[in-house]
Amino acid sequence: MTIPTLTSKDAHFDYVLRLGDDALILAQRLGEWCGHAPALETDLSLANIALDLIGQATMFLGYAGELEGKGNDADKLAFHRDVNQFRNCLLVEQPNGDFGRTIARQYIFSTWQYLLYQQLARSTDPRLAEIAAKALKETTYHAELAAEWVVRLGDGTAESHERVKDGFEWCWRFVDELFSVQPLDPSIVTSGVAVDTATLRAAFDSALATTFAEATLPLPKFPRPVLGGRKGHHSEHLGHLLSDMQFLPRAYPDAVW
Repeated sequence: MTIPTLTSKDAHFDYVLRLGDDALILAQRLGEWCGHAPALETDLSLANIALDLIGQATMFLGYAGELEGKGNDADKLAFHRDVNQFRNCLLVEQPNGDFGRTIARQYIFSTWQYLLYQQLARSTDPRLAEIAAKALKETTYHAELAAEWVVRLGDGTAESHERVKDGFEWCWRFVDELFSVQPLDPSIVTSGVAVDTATLRAAFDSALATTFAEATLPLPKFPRPVLGGRKGHHSEHLGHLLSDMQFLPRAYPDAVW
């Protein structure tokens, strides 16, 4: 059997695809809170973050389709791929759980995404740099809001403290995947297109320590990491999410809105 050779073009496409998939899947998860959040203001905040992420996903997936060169636009990539073709990290596909877990997931992801976009805005790929610079303004708000809620819950009542603590305990095993370097990454990191995510870890840990001190939460002992999302190896949760998200476009593929 002949194994096809993967090129820097493949790596470029895969990198942009995963950025779009991260934003798309988390947006879908946050959308599940619409009408169910603990307060109207919070309901609107989560919905607005979801809309921001959908906008980011549209830009990244649209660009990924151009790089792929097979005629797929953002909608095709979002609604007509199977679960094993998605490259999002495992963190974003995790169920919402209670509000504490949702905030824990959002804090981890938005803090990482903020650090990522800061560097990606200096990418040698002008298109990526432009998208990241625009998204950075939104992600700054996402990270600040999530941090405020971590402090509010952690330093609040005994129940809110335990709930957000338990939420983080659910999420810790998925953190290392955010900073892992994939086999194809060096080819586009060296050229300055992509960000070496391993270099973001120190700043992430520093932000975490600052927020957790204010929230009176204990710093984690990270468990053995769970990996695979970047290679299309997902939890059962993503399949259920996609069955809801993709139903209408697949049921009526020729529909025009």
